[in-house]
Amino acid sequence: MLAAIARVCDSQTFILGPEVEALEREIAALTGAASAVGCASGTEALWLALVAAGVKPGDAVITTAFSFFASASAIVRAGATPIFVDVDPATLNLDAALVGRQLRDRRLRTQQAEKISAILPVHLYGQCADMDAFDRISQEFGVAIVEDAAQAIGAEWSGRGAGALGVTAAFSFYPTKNLSAYGDAGIVTTTNPRMAEHMRQLRNHGSPRRYYHDEFGWNGRMDAIQAAVLRVKLAHLADWNRSRQQHAATYDQLFAGSGLISKQTSSQTLNESSAPVRLLARSPQAKHVFHQYVIRAQRRDELRQFLAERKIGSEIYYPLPLHLQPVFSYLGLNAGDMPVSEQAAREVLALPMFPELTEAEIQRVVESIADFYS
Repeated sequence: MLAAIARVCDSQTFILGPEVEALEREIAALTGAASAVGCASGTEALWLALVAAGVKPGDAVITTAFSFFASASAIVRAGATPIFVDVDPATLNLDAALVGRQLRDRRLRTQQAEKISAILPVHLYGQCADMDAFDRISQEFGVAIVEDAAQAIGAEWSGRGAGALGVTAAFSFYPTKNLSAYGDAGIVTTTNPRMAEHMRQLRNHGSPRRYYHDEFGWNGRMDAIQAAVLRVKLAHLADWNRSRQQHAATYDQLFAGSGLISKQTSSQTLNESSAPVRLLARSPQAKHVFHQYVIRAQRRDELRQFLAERKIGSEIYYPLPLHLQPVFSYLGLNAGDMPVSEQAAREVLALPMFPELTEAEIQRVVESIADFYS
């Protein structure tokens, strides 16, 4: 890593340049996309992906109510209005059936469905959304699919890589991600090389050549040091993701033997189950890379405090759904409008998950959870 950083320092090319170009080629090859465009952050990647996909001021974009804030704020930054739709209770990914219903209802009621220019599904926690269903919706309604793949580098759906499942896709290299930079960085992939050229212009103040500006872009360029760091780490990503998958299997096995869990069904709520813990469902078409290992738990906040007292880290992703964030009050949505997302926000808990995790540590986590509920 230090040698890679020294290489950039010796080159004196600190922004964009050969390191970024090499990373772009390597990420495009990994995902199966035609092109990749490095940028300053995952949030920047979402904005670039939306604008390149044709989202304009006055448009609307459908997205999940249960995600990190940037999924929705990037829509607003593109000048569009977010339309929040609830999630599937089994996976917590955007519910494609509800999206289809939303589009059909709008078409029947107002004939305004064409104003929805894109759908932004989030591959939550490292598992791809139902991209077969979203492909069908895209074809039926003529809307672009833009992937929020910030948590899903290396994930797949039916053998196709996240990042090549929509017209554009945004990845984050924030330091907690499966592939992480030494600061902020992101990348956008696309199946359309012309969109890639547009994004390269947008990330550089809308400039096709120095000091000439064809449109209003932004300073979204990637630092060369971040690209060099990511290129070193990229060689280890497959092994790290396999470790995460093995750790998830260990968690699954220990929870299955603990008496804590019940089988998830798509219509079941936690309150309908006598078991204190429920695991999220895995789609058979998905290659899950477990950016997070998340459970749904009764008395979640008490459990989290109990684990903290035992020096076991955990986190809540996410404690407040997007439609209830104060900044989106202008949309007129209220508690009860997205019941699955709202219940998930009260229940989800991310347990320790990183490649170097040991089986003994996982066992201690599960045993501590069992101790709490006993």
